[in-house]
This record gives sequence, C-alpha cells and structure tokens, in this order.
Amino acid sequence: MNHNYYCVIMAGGYANHFWPLSRESRPKQFLNIAGRGHSFVRDAYERCLGLVPQENILIITLSRYKDLVREQIPELPAENLLLEPYGRKTAPCIAYATYTLLGRNPEAVVAVTPADLLIPDEGLFRETLSRALDYAARNEVLATLGIVPSRPDTNYGYIQAVGGALARNDDKPVKVKTFTEKPDAALAQVFYQSGEFFWNSGIFVWQARVIEEEMRKYTPEITTLFQGWESALGSPAEEVFLERAYTDCTKLSIDYGVMEKTDRAWLFPVRFEWSDIDNWESLYNSEAKDGDGNLCLSPNNYLKDSSGNILLAQNAKKLIAVDGLKDYVVIDTPDVLLVCPRDSEQYRDFISGLSLPGFDEYK
Repeated sequence: MNHNYYCVIMAGGYANHFWPLSRESRPKQFLNIAGRGHSFVRDAYERCLGLVPQENILIITLSRYKDLVREQIPELPAENLLLEPYGRKTAPCIAYATYTLLGRNPEAVVAVTPADLLIPDEGLFRETLSRALDYAARNEVLATLGIVPSRPDTNYGYIQAVGGALARNDDKPVKVKTFTEKPDAALAQVFYQSGEFFWNSGIFVWQARVIEEEMRKYTPEITTLFQGWESALGSPAEEVFLERAYTDCTKLSIDYGVMEKTDRAWLFPVRFEWSDIDNWESLYNSEAKDGDGNLCLSPNNYLKDSSGNILLAQNAKKLIAVDGLKDYVVIDTPDVLLVCPRDSEQYRDFISGLSLPGFDEYK
C-alpha cells in the first residue's frame, strides 16, 4: 500500500435537507438513514480502509461536530480530525486539508470525497479510486470521477468530457470540456441523450502540490488567508490561525473556484453504482421501493391506495397507516411529524418556515 496516498473525507455540511430527521446539531452525514446500520461518515471511512493506509485517512468537519466524529469513528487519530470553525463550502475546506497534508508529506497524492455518498460496491470503488490515484501520481492533473448517468436527473451536476460518448465505453481518463450545475429537466434530458455528459460525483484525485498551485492561481482570495500555514498548522497556534482565516474567507465551491477554470481538469469514467444523498428525493431515487413505488424506511406500515411516498418512523414499533396519499414524505420523530409533498422544491419552500420565530428548538 502506497504511503504517499491519502483520503480526505469532507463531513462539514449542515443543511437540513433531511429535516426533521436531520437537525443542525446532527446533520445527515451523522445519521443512519435507510437502515444501513451506521452513518454516512462511517460508511465513507470504511470505504477508504484498504485503499490507503489507515493512518492516512483524514476527516474534515466543523468544530461543533467534533464529538460526533469521535463517537462514530473512535479509532481516528486526533491529528487526522481537522476542525473548521465555520462552514465556507468546499474550496476553503480543501485548502485547509491540502496545506495540512503538504506539511506532513509534500509528495501526498489525495482522494477527496464527500461523506454523504451511497456506494454499494466498495470493492469496485477501491479498485477505481486506486487506478485514479496511480494516474494522478504520474500526471499533474486535477481528476474528478464521472458517473455514467442512468436517467436525466436534475439533482446532480453534470460534466461534459471530450469524446464523452466514447469515454463511456472506456476506463481511460479524458479531458474535461465543461461543468454544469444542477440543470432543469429539459436540459438534463438533453445532457442524458447526448451521451457526452457524466454526473459530477464530487470525488476528486490530485497531487497536493498541484491543487495548491491551481488554488493559488484561481482562488488567491482564499490561499492568501492561509499564509503562514507552515508554522501554524499542526501547532498550538492552529485554532487561532484558522479562526482568523475563516472569519475573512468567502464561501466558494472547489468546482466553481478551480475546476471550471483550470486547464488541468480530467475525468475518470467509473462503473460503480453511486448516489449523492442530498435530500429525500435523491434518497427515494436510490432505494428499492414496493410495488406501488412507496419507500418504506421503517418496518410497520399499512398502506391503501397510496403510491410514491416516503415513510419513516424513528420508533420502530409505531405503525404508519396511510390511505389515498400520493408522492408525499411522512416522517415521524419524537418531537416532529412531517407530512409534505415529496417534490424537492416544495419541501425546501415548506421547511424554510423553520427560520420564523417559535421554531428554534426544532431546527
């Protein structure tokens, strides 16, 4: 196993897209959704085992979630838990992890992955990512893993590859042509039918020094805030240093900040099954349903003339009885009962009301 290879798991998001199951105090990456037995972040950690040395797995999250990570991954070395004082999206997160790794090993080759992915075939995931790490070790590229789309899904970003239609039938990396954020239904259909586009997996592979060079070139507003990192990171001064850097840091994604601008972006076509579990709708699309299209996430359900629903009760003994309901989310927790249309936009609009006075204890 190559000791220059590392995995960084990004687990700092706190959006309440799975409310009321997720809360600001325990966001989705720390939840066991769909009864898999453990949380998304634990899943991500175990996928990286066997891919890189165990001591080369780092998790970066918000300082408020430190105890949740330690509770769910107690074997993680303390120095491999990187704590951001504030959420600033993926570019500052990757800058912090990159400078940390450069301080430990200037030859580091890094796979960066979100925590909230569902990838059933861990063996194929490791095999694919191992090849991508080997390629990035030999080439100064910023590689992203591209998923061959199975439908025109509007929940995912899309990447157009040079010779994309041919790339779908090959495992060789190809040059990236364009990035597109989540499209509307019509554009997603065009992308899907063209054969040139891949879903953006959110998984990146690169040499630490290469992404640092490109970030200095394209996101100097972030990298200048990390000046002096050599003496601060990994020292008693790290917390104060990060507080100052993150206070002035803009919110910026690595896709928009670097990947859409660099001429070093390459795509690795991959074959493993993949889902970015970003909301109830994406969970619905990724899980097995009953004959009427209902996704039942708890054992006791009685349904009549109902279809396309998501049903979950945290109390496994509680019966969910539904008659004549179509395309709804029904989630029962000890302090909240949610009944809402499954449509992602309607759901977001509905739960935005939590920001109103009187609902703070339920956020």
